[in-house]
This record gives sequence, structure tokens and C-alpha cells, in this order.
Amino acid sequence: MNCDISRGRLEECAESVGGINAVYFVNHDALGVATYDVTDTDVITEFGNAPDISAYKFDVRGASTYTETPTKSRENGTTFFEQVLELQLPKLTKEDHKTVKLLAYGSPHILIEDNNGNVFVAGLEYGLDVSGGSIVTGGAMGDMSGYTLSFTGQEKVPANLLEASGSNPLSNIQTAGFSVVQGT
Repeated sequence: MNCDISRGRLEECAESVGGINAVYFVNHDALGVATYDVTDTDVITEFGNAPDISAYKFDVRGASTYTETPTKSRENGTTFFEQVLELQLPKLTKEDHKTVKLLAYGSPHILIEDNNGNVFVAGLEYGLDVSGGSIVTGGAMGDMSGYTLSFTGQEKVPANLLEASGSNPLSNIQTAGFSVVQGT
């Protein structure tokens, strides 16, 4: 059977942390064909449209999360992976207002850099869609003024990792062929 497992897993050291450091939005269908590591087909080394791929970086902290849920139906013989990214972007600006509108209209691919230096490629084939969120000013001085956005996608496989050729996630993203556009 081609889905037989081939390794076990020992209990890992408790040295990792939760949280997202940054997300990088890539316009849908801008990636081209992914090239995978020859020894690990779950790791992407570069994309076919490199080096002409723009990745728009958003720094995030705090309440932003990424969750991936495998779903299997024995009756239907299907398995898929639901990818959900919840972003909290404080502060309302006219520039961000336009960007949020464009994100809601599109289905971007999203690179998710976690606080452990891993970079996941979510929405690799189909992209992720804005499935909810809010634009809020709050009621009291200490309340949130900004954007919350939920992105949801369904893929055939879990989010692939970008190859980690060094300890700097931004450098690894650039090595994979992305031109990173940071905020102003």
C-alpha cells in the first residue's frame, strides 16, 4: 500500500514556541511550478517563476494563528487538509484599507513564518480566500482599532515547508525565488 508509514517519532525536546512572526502574500498563480527537495518531497526548494515572484510581507504578533486540519472520509475515499489563517492587524489606514479589499477579492498563496523559523506555503494549489473578519474601531480607548481577517483554503496535501538553507527565514524565502516587498 503506498500510504504505509516508514518512520516513528520520539518525544521531542520542549524547545519550540508557538506564534507567527510574519506572513507573505503572493498573488494567485504567480508561483509557477514548485521544485521539491530530492530527498524530501514535502520540502520546496524553489518555484518556476523565480526570481520574478513578489511576496508582500506583513509583520504580525500576538493573536494571529495558523491551524491545519486533516479531514478524511472513509465512505467517500477522500482526504483533504483545511488551512485556516487568522490575522489581527492593528491600526486602520487608507493604504491598508485598499490592501484588505484586494486580499478579500483574490485568493492569494500565503507564506507563513512561525516563531521557530519554519516557513509554510499555505494555499499552494488553490490559494486561500478571506472567509471572515472585521474592520473595527472599538468602543473604548484600549479597544482594538484595525483589521481581523480569516483566510481559509482546502488543499490535497498539508502545507509544504520551504527549504531551510540557513537560520534566517527571510533569506530562505529569497533563496526560494521571492522578491520580498516590505511595508513602508
